[in-house]
Amino acid sequence: MSVATGRVAAVCVGAARQQRYADGREERTAIDKRPATGPVAVGTLGLTGDTQVDRRHHGGVDRAVYAYAQADADHWASTLDRAVPPGLLGENLRTVDVDVSAARIGERWVTGRGVVLEVTAPRMPCRTLQGFLDVPDIIARFTAAGRPGAYLRVVVPGELAADDVVHVERPDDTAPSVADVMAWRSGAATDDALRRLADLPALATDLRRWAATARERA
Repeated sequence: MSVATGRVAAVCVGAARQQRYADGREERTAIDKRPATGPVAVGTLGLTGDTQVDRRHHGGVDRAVYAYAQADADHWASTLDRAVPPGLLGENLRTVDVDVSAARIGERWVTGRGVVLEVTAPRMPCRTLQGFLDVPDIIARFTAAGRPGAYLRVVVPGELAADDVVHVERPDDTAPSVADVMAWRSGAATDDALRRLADLPALATDLRRWAATARERA
Protein backbone atom coordinates (compact mmCIF):
# COMPACT_ATOMS: atom_id res chain seq x y z
CA MET A 1 0.00 0.00 0.00
CA SER A 2 1.38 3.38 -1.01
CA VAL A 3 1.32 5.85 1.87
CA ALA A 4 3.15 8.75 0.23
CA THR A 5 4.59 9.95 -3.03
CA GLY A 6 7.65 12.15 -3.29
CA ARG A 7 10.58 12.54 -5.60
CA VAL A 8 14.33 12.39 -5.79
CA ALA A 9 15.80 15.90 -5.79
CA ALA A 10 19.37 14.72 -6.40
CA VAL A 11 21.42 11.55 -6.78
CA CYS A 12 24.86 12.02 -5.22
CA VAL A 13 28.08 10.04 -5.50
CA GLY A 14 31.61 10.53 -4.25
CA ALA A 15 35.06 9.03 -4.65
CA ALA A 16 37.28 8.26 -1.68
CA ARG A 17 40.06 10.69 -0.88
CA GLN A 18 42.25 11.73 2.02
CA GLN A 19 40.43 14.29 4.13
CA ARG A 20 42.18 16.48 6.68
CA TYR A 21 39.92 17.96 9.34
CA ALA A 22 40.26 21.17 11.33
CA ASP A 23 41.37 19.22 14.42
CA GLY A 24 44.32 17.81 12.47
CA ARG A 25 42.89 14.32 12.09
CA GLU A 26 43.18 12.77 8.64
CA GLU A 27 41.38 9.80 7.11
CA ARG A 28 40.35 8.26 3.82
CA THR A 29 36.64 8.89 3.29
CA ALA A 30 34.01 9.35 0.59
CA ILE A 31 31.61 11.43 2.68
CA ASP A 32 31.99 14.36 0.27
CA LYS A 33 29.34 13.49 -2.32
CA ARG A 34 28.13 15.63 -5.22
CA PRO A 35 25.01 15.52 -7.42
CA ALA A 36 25.40 13.41 -10.55
CA THR A 37 24.23 14.45 -13.99
CA GLY A 38 21.79 12.03 -15.59
CA PRO A 39 20.77 8.53 -14.50
CA VAL A 40 23.09 6.53 -12.23
CA ALA A 41 23.08 2.74 -12.15
CA VAL A 42 22.36 1.21 -8.75
CA GLY A 43 22.98 -2.39 -7.73
CA THR A 44 22.96 -4.40 -4.54
CA LEU A 45 26.16 -2.73 -3.31
CA GLY A 46 25.17 0.83 -4.17
CA LEU A 47 25.55 3.43 -6.88
CA THR A 48 28.02 3.27 -9.73
CA GLY A 49 30.80 5.77 -9.10
CA ASP A 50 30.17 5.97 -5.37
CA THR A 51 32.86 4.69 -3.01
CA GLN A 52 32.01 3.05 0.31
CA VAL A 53 35.16 3.11 2.40
CA ASP A 54 33.73 1.51 5.55
CA ARG A 55 31.17 -1.06 4.43
CA ARG A 56 30.56 -2.25 7.98
CA HIS A 57 28.93 1.04 8.98
CA HIS A 58 28.24 2.92 5.74
CA GLY A 59 27.72 0.47 2.92
CA GLY A 60 27.37 -3.13 1.94
CA VAL A 61 24.10 -4.83 1.03
CA ASP A 62 22.21 -3.57 4.09
CA ARG A 63 23.33 0.04 3.63
CA ALA A 64 23.74 0.28 -0.13
CA VAL A 65 22.02 3.67 -0.44
CA TYR A 66 21.67 6.50 2.07
CA ALA A 67 18.75 8.93 1.76
CA TYR A 68 18.14 12.26 3.44
CA ALA A 69 15.09 14.50 3.21
CA GLN A 70 15.21 18.10 2.05
CA ALA A 71 13.07 19.08 5.05
CA ASP A 72 15.68 17.64 7.42
CA ALA A 73 18.48 19.32 5.48
CA ASP A 74 16.58 22.62 5.84
CA HIS A 75 16.55 22.06 9.60
CA TRP A 76 20.33 21.80 9.66
CA ALA A 77 20.75 24.76 7.33
CA SER A 78 18.79 26.86 9.82
CA THR A 79 20.39 25.36 12.92
CA LEU A 80 23.96 25.55 11.65
CA ASP A 81 23.42 28.79 9.72
CA ARG A 82 24.99 27.41 6.56
CA ALA A 83 23.96 25.95 3.24
CA VAL A 84 23.34 22.20 3.23
CA PRO A 85 23.34 21.25 -0.46
CA PRO A 86 22.63 17.69 -1.65
CA GLY A 87 25.44 15.34 -0.70
CA LEU A 88 26.88 17.44 2.15
CA LEU A 89 25.64 14.96 4.76
CA GLY A 90 27.07 12.05 2.82
CA GLU A 91 23.71 11.08 1.35
CA ASN A 92 23.20 9.40 -2.00
CA LEU A 93 19.61 10.56 -2.38
CA ARG A 94 18.19 13.94 -1.39
CA THR A 95 14.40 13.56 -1.38
CA VAL A 96 11.43 15.92 -1.42
CA ASP A 97 8.04 15.07 0.15
CA VAL A 98 9.34 11.82 1.63
CA ASP A 99 9.51 11.89 5.45
CA VAL A 100 12.74 9.94 5.53
CA SER A 101 13.44 10.03 9.26
CA ALA A 102 9.92 8.75 9.92
CA ALA A 103 10.46 5.89 7.45
CA ARG A 104 9.68 2.54 9.00
CA ILE A 105 12.02 -0.43 8.85
CA GLY A 106 10.87 -2.67 6.02
CA GLU A 107 8.95 -0.07 4.04
CA ARG A 108 9.77 0.01 0.35
CA TRP A 109 10.35 2.86 -2.04
CA VAL A 110 9.40 2.18 -5.64
CA THR A 111 10.75 4.68 -8.14
CA GLY A 112 9.34 5.70 -11.48
CA ARG A 113 12.17 3.79 -13.18
CA GLY A 114 11.27 0.57 -11.36
CA VAL A 115 14.03 0.55 -8.75
CA VAL A 116 12.85 -0.88 -5.42
CA LEU A 117 14.62 0.14 -2.20
CA GLU A 118 13.93 -1.18 1.31
CA VAL A 119 14.51 0.78 4.52
CA THR A 120 16.96 -1.08 6.77
CA ALA A 121 18.57 1.26 9.31
CA PRO A 122 19.16 4.81 10.52
CA ARG A 123 22.41 6.63 9.96
CA MET A 124 24.32 6.80 13.24
CA PRO A 125 26.44 9.97 13.39
CA CYS A 126 30.19 9.45 13.62
CA ARG A 127 33.52 11.25 13.83
CA THR A 128 33.71 11.45 10.04
CA LEU A 129 30.54 13.53 9.91
CA GLN A 130 31.81 15.64 12.80
CA GLY A 131 35.13 16.30 11.12
CA PHE A 132 33.70 16.94 7.68
CA LEU A 133 31.13 19.47 8.94
CA ASP A 134 33.62 20.91 11.47
CA VAL A 135 30.93 20.99 14.16
CA PRO A 136 32.41 19.56 17.40
CA ASP A 137 29.08 18.57 18.99
CA ILE A 138 27.27 17.40 15.85
CA ILE A 139 27.15 13.75 16.99
CA ALA A 140 25.09 14.65 20.05
CA ARG A 141 23.01 17.19 18.15
CA PHE A 142 22.34 14.84 15.23
CA THR A 143 21.21 12.11 17.62
CA ALA A 144 19.04 14.40 19.73
CA ALA A 145 17.35 15.90 16.65
CA GLY A 146 15.96 12.53 15.60
CA ARG A 147 16.68 13.22 11.93
CA PRO A 148 18.99 10.33 10.98
CA GLY A 149 17.95 9.75 7.40
CA ALA A 150 17.57 6.17 6.18
CA TYR A 151 19.80 3.46 4.81
CA LEU A 152 18.26 1.25 2.17
CA ARG A 153 19.01 -2.07 0.54
CA VAL A 154 18.45 -2.48 -3.18
CA VAL A 155 15.72 -5.05 -3.82
CA VAL A 156 15.37 -4.37 -7.54
CA PRO A 157 18.40 -2.73 -9.24
CA GLY A 158 18.20 -0.27 -12.09
CA GLU A 159 18.85 3.44 -12.48
CA LEU A 160 18.18 6.46 -10.28
CA ALA A 161 18.06 10.07 -11.38
CA ALA A 162 16.99 13.49 -10.16
CA ASP A 163 13.24 14.06 -10.49
CA ASP A 164 12.42 10.35 -10.26
CA VAL A 165 9.07 9.78 -8.56
CA VAL A 166 9.19 7.78 -5.31
CA HIS A 167 6.17 5.80 -4.10
CA VAL A 168 6.45 4.80 -0.45
CA GLU A 169 4.88 1.41 0.34
CA ARG A 170 4.48 0.58 4.03
CA PRO A 171 3.21 -2.93 4.74
CA ASP A 172 3.58 -2.59 8.53
CA ASP A 173 2.60 0.66 10.23
CA THR A 174 3.68 -0.78 13.60
CA ALA A 175 7.32 -1.27 12.61
CA PRO A 176 9.76 1.11 14.33
CA SER A 177 10.94 4.16 12.42
CA VAL A 178 14.58 4.83 11.71
CA ALA A 179 14.40 7.62 14.32
CA ASP A 180 13.15 5.06 16.87
CA VAL A 181 15.99 2.70 16.05
CA MET A 182 18.58 5.46 16.37
CA ALA A 183 17.23 6.42 19.80
CA TRP A 184 17.19 2.82 20.95
CA ARG A 185 20.70 2.14 19.64
CA SER A 186 21.87 5.27 21.45
CA GLY A 187 20.78 3.93 24.83
CA ALA A 188 17.01 4.28 25.10
CA ALA A 189 16.10 0.66 24.30
CA THR A 190 13.82 -1.32 26.60
CA ASP A 191 13.78 -5.10 26.59
CA ASP A 192 10.65 -4.99 24.44
CA ALA A 193 12.36 -2.68 21.95
CA LEU A 194 15.38 -5.00 21.79
CA ARG A 195 13.09 -7.98 21.22
CA ARG A 196 11.33 -6.19 18.38
CA LEU A 197 14.63 -5.28 16.72
CA ALA A 198 16.11 -8.76 17.08
CA ASP A 199 13.04 -10.24 15.39
CA LEU A 200 12.77 -7.68 12.59
CA PRO A 201 13.86 -9.38 9.33
CA ALA A 202 14.27 -6.18 7.29
CA LEU A 203 16.56 -4.53 9.86
CA ALA A 204 20.27 -4.42 9.01
CA THR A 205 21.93 -7.64 10.17
CA ASP A 206 24.40 -5.99 12.54
CA LEU A 207 21.60 -4.16 14.35
CA ARG A 208 19.61 -7.36 14.77
CA ARG A 209 22.69 -9.04 16.22
CA TRP A 210 23.34 -6.09 18.53
CA ALA A 211 19.76 -6.23 19.81
CA ALA A 212 19.93 -9.98 20.41
CA THR A 213 23.25 -9.67 22.23
CA ALA A 214 22.02 -6.75 24.33
CA ARG A 215 19.02 -8.82 25.45
CA GLU A 216 21.29 -11.72 26.46
CA ARG A 217 23.46 -9.41 28.54
CA ALA A 218 20.54 -7.65 30.26
